[in-house]
Amino acid sequence: MLEAGTMLLFCAVLFASVALGWSIIPALFVGVLLFMGYGLVRRCSLRAMASRAAGSVRSSGTVVVAFVLIGVLTSLWRASGTIAFIVAHSTAVIHAATVIPLSFLLCSAMSVLVGSSFASAATMGTICMSLGLSMQANPVMLGGAILAGVYVGDRCSPVSTSALLVKQLTHTNLFNTIARMLRTGAVPFVLSCVVYVAAAVVEWLCASGGSGFGAASAAATAGSASAAATAGSAGSARAAVSTNASSITDIGGLFSSAFDLHWLTLVPALLVIVLALLRVDVLLLMLASIAASVAVCVGVQHMEWAELLRLLIFGYHAQNPQVAALLDGGGILSMLTVMATVCISSAYAGIFAETRMLARLQQVIEMLGHRIGACGATMITATCAAALACNQTLTIMLTHQLCGGLYGDDESERSAQAIDLEDSAVVIAPLIPWSIAGAVPLATINAPTLSLAAATFLYLLPLSRMLASAVRRRSGFRTRHRSQNQNPGLAIPHRPKPMLHMFVHGFHPKSGD
Repeated sequence: MLEAGTMLLFCAVLFASVALGWSIIPALFVGVLLFMGYGLVRRCSLRAMASRAAGSVRSSGTVVVAFVLIGVLTSLWRASGTIAFIVAHSTAVIHAATVIPLSFLLCSAMSVLVGSSFASAATMGTICMSLGLSMQANPVMLGGAILAGVYVGDRCSPVSTSALLVKQLTHTNLFNTIARMLRTGAVPFVLSCVVYVAAAVVEWLCASGGSGFGAASAAATAGSASAAATAGSAGSARAAVSTNASSITDIGGLFSSAFDLHWLTLVPALLVIVLALLRVDVLLLMLASIAASVAVCVGVQHMEWAELLRLLIFGYHAQNPQVAALLDGGGILSMLTVMATVCISSAYAGIFAETRMLARLQQVIEMLGHRIGACGATMITATCAAALACNQTLTIMLTHQLCGGLYGDDESERSAQAIDLEDSAVVIAPLIPWSIAGAVPLATINAPTLSLAAATFLYLLPLSRMLASAVRRRSGFRTRHRSQNQNPGLAIPHRPKPMLHMFVHGFHPKSGD
């Protein structure tokens, strides 16, 4: 009961922090005190707990360095005009009849390049929402398409913080995991495209009798002030900025006034793609793109070195308010929250290991894994962790901690856990309505919360994985059943203990279990 009470108190602190709009870092520090207090009650040594926590934090050093480079890279991509070039040329293909599926595809492409759902939503997502609303697209479907798109790359980009975190936790090769993610995500991605194309067709058929897409497209040329009013959220400063951004229709002209959109501005992004295909180490990949971005900033955008050094730390800040609403951000300081979250959550892992606070819950999850498979148990655990953690980073780390017993220590087992984490914790976290993983992108683009239901990729992916796992287990059961019928002398495996019995009395394996 003490374990449950401690965890519930920690969850209450997290919920209060998110509900009040406070930073989650103080709540995580409270968690450290709560879990160490639990350890002291259980007569664990304070020095031993602190030592294990410090060791876990040191092990996260590599991913923290990667986060620093990502902050620098995203700032330079904004300042060099790389993101402006991509957005200006991509949105030129958006038309009223295809705005929903194209928003999904464009946001997917942007998120693969920048590796961040928040940055993709603030740039490509904001513009797609603006153009879509001006073309009278359904805001729920449009918001869902954008939310799903920005998490496509957040999951499988080589410069994604979540992908790097999973790599660090599971000690796996990032590019091997990305290759597997592309395979497991292919069918859900295609099905999502089909859903959004069907939604566009239905809207076109509904609008064909009245002011159809032709009239809407003409209205888009004139402006989108009414769409901004529809998308606005009164009383919110952030919404006001997004509403201001949604009045922009001439994206190419706007960015051309702030940047020299020379084709060389695309080089930093092309480097990421080419070096990723060559499987160059991700740190070297980012350093190469950073070097190219610095060259573009100085040679093409004629930026002063003092300004360049400032934006590496504080991020890019445009002088034009409309450009600022779309591109401001990045820098090392922008990554402090996620770095602190990773470090504190890593400390949790050490404290849990020393106090064995999660041992009984881990045993329950292992028994669940025996029943429905490691993939299914990971999916269920990730859903519960996401509902409690309220953010993606902590969801990933809690799921990894709780489901560690479902996988072995060899490379194939670690790879299996990596892909299960990517297909569960990473994409389930934004589906929780009170989680900042989904709430922040939706607030950035001023989409309704109901758009979560239209983010098809985010739930088709875990559902498809669970279905595939169930089919494999069923097929394996039939194979074993036929083998036993053909060989009646085969020993029948030990039947696992009922989960309720194990949870109450503890897990005591017998010989042969």
